[in-house]
Amino acid sequence: MAAVVLVGPMGAGKSTVGALLASRLGVALRDTDADIAAAAGKSVQDIFVDEGEEHFRTVEASAVAAALVEHEGVVSLGGGAVLAEQTRALLEGHTVVYLRVGVADAVKRVGLGSGRPLLLGNVRGRIKALLEERAPIYESVATLIVDTDDRAAADVADEIAAALSGQNPATAGNRN
Repeated sequence: MAAVVLVGPMGAGKSTVGALLASRLGVALRDTDADIAAAAGKSVQDIFVDEGEEHFRTVEASAVAAALVEHEGVVSLGGGAVLAEQTRALLEGHTVVYLRVGVADAVKRVGLGSGRPLLLGNVRGRIKALLEERAPIYESVATLIVDTDDRAAADVADEIAAALSGQNPATAGNRN
């Protein structure tokens, strides 16, 4: 069973923070998007283009289910993974950290969205819409919410590690 699961939108820092957090905890990082790409032999972007979002979401749900059962370290989920009701149900009982990011920082981190199928067109507008649509879902599955705006990934990873070990919980980003 995963030690901690990271959720949040694109640009929140799940991959970067996940690698740092895994290192701090002395465990491995498993990224479900990387699992999907490796199994398919092509990028997530190509899967979206070739087979469509619905197919990708089905494959993603299976990849998340496998990672949650098989991996004992940090698991980073794709931004839309929590849209699946079955995934949200599987997250129950896990330590789930929502990496919250605002529109400005997400846009800076994602750039012009090249290779991001859900960002075709107005990148800033699409990110804003995705954040507004998904924030309540991320919050509903989270046991810990950590803001990432204007913060170094190392600081975010340190905050999560401290919260997980019970150190200084008042400043650990707990939503309570």
